[in-house]
Amino acid sequence: MIHYRGNEKGKKDMRKKAGILLAALAMAGCLTGCGQKDDTIHMATKPMTEQYILGSMMKTLIEQDTDLTVELTEGVGGGTANIQPAMEEGEFDFYPEYTGSGWNNVLKEESVYDESMFDQLQAGYEELDMTWTGMLGFNNTYSLLVTREAAEKYDLHTFSDLAGAAGQLVFGANYDFYERTDGFDALCEAYGLTFKDTMDLDIGLKYDAFEQREIDVMNVFTTDGQLSAVDGVVLEDDQGLYPSYMCGFVVRDEVLEEHPELQQVFDKVEGMLTDAEIAEMNYKVETEGQEPEDVATALLEERGLLHE
Repeated sequence: MIHYRGNEKGKKDMRKKAGILLAALAMAGCLTGCGQKDDTIHMATKPMTEQYILGSMMKTLIEQDTDLTVELTEGVGGGTANIQPAMEEGEFDFYPEYTGSGWNNVLKEESVYDESMFDQLQAGYEELDMTWTGMLGFNNTYSLLVTREAAEKYDLHTFSDLAGAAGQLVFGANYDFYERTDGFDALCEAYGLTFKDTMDLDIGLKYDAFEQREIDVMNVFTTDGQLSAVDGVVLEDDQGLYPSYMCGFVVRDEVLEEHPELQQVFDKVEGMLTDAEIAEMNYKVETEGQEPEDVATALLEERGLLHE
């Protein structure tokens, strides 16, 4: 009987110890699992060549330098108009954005943005629980391209320099530029320009007309891929007619707080690209047919940012 009782007590003790162990394991599981950080972050890009390149670049760097996985949603239609609401809902965690777009389209400010207003931009995004970081260094804004011959003949460096030479030059642009409120008429009024003639060109034929010297001046975006392949000079908008569109990353504050290791990746890409460099990368994709991820990888290798 004593032996029997001893076994029964032993069994009860073992069951009690097992129960305590299971409870401890369950508690440990809750501590490590229930409150576990999500190791996947969600990135969006706009439907633009340079954004495809940037998306691939950041996915590669983040997955290399952290334990995070990046789920990349490329080419979101509508760009800012659809990505920003999804950011606010927590569906996306970060994306490449342009300062002027954030100022006018997200914060709904009506003034023309320039980089002296960056602190105000950042403060506006703080109200949305978001942060601008990883400013890449390039500005995808509007500008004018003139033939090298015209630039040298008339000593053209800025929009203002055109005032004395416009009467000798033919201006070309796509139809939309002539119709926009901040387009051709605004340009001519702001800088006192009267061109010899104007040409209305299909957007896909502008560079052909420029290379054939059918036009001397045309409107461009400063990161156009074809800029890297034409013999021309991009002029400076010296009176700030057009907004600045410096490219950086908008990130949800919650994500940076949960994954502080991300900041070191954004710091790595700070100031890494000029207008000319991103234009050349766009050209490699748009004209040479290279894949965005290959162009991004080549850049990271060139800058020594990939681990061997």
